[in-house]
Amino acid sequence: MVEIMTLSFDEQLARLAARELPASPETLATARMHPEPARSAVAWSREAVPIAQAVGLIERDGRGVVLGHLTPEDLERFVPIDAIELPNADAYTLVDVDLGADSRNVAPEDALQTILAAGRSPLTLDEGVALMLQQPGVIAPNWGFSLAGSRCGDQRVPALWISDRKPKLGWCWDRNPHTWLGTASCASRAVGD
Repeated sequence: MVEIMTLSFDEQLARLAARELPASPETLATARMHPEPARSAVAWSREAVPIAQAVGLIERDGRGVVLGHLTPEDLERFVPIDAIELPNADAYTLVDVDLGADSRNVAPEDALQTILAAGRSPLTLDEGVALMLQQPGVIAPNWGFSLAGSRCGDQRVPALWISDRKPKLGWCWDRNPHTWLGTASCASRAVGD
């Protein structure tokens, strides 16, 4: 089983700087919380970092990301679902991230209802990319996760997994379960204090 690590805020910023994320440290620093929550990750708005640009920075074990049946233009079409209200900020923190071990082999549409009923929120495409840039080990062979917080008007749900030893960003149908995909979520999103 793969789990998210608890990294300090400074470790998260250092990893993003190492990936050469085109957002200033000052912008990202506005997401800092006191005390720092466990199992958290820095995220940002598309105004701060365009989604296609962020996706292009994903790398795992020296291998760059592969887009599965997606173009950079497609990525722009995946936006947060109505159940999600993103913070009105250039940067924010995802609190208590869960990679969805309990929702493996559950259709994303069903997992979404369970997540919402538990008072949690599914991660968006942008948030999953942010997590990958900080912790590329959150996906592994036979272990990935759906990002049910983003949709583009059809039944596709974006997902991250390993294919041919490379990180892959693709999509799955919202009603199809996969033994190797969970649905990632967070307890909340918060701006810094």
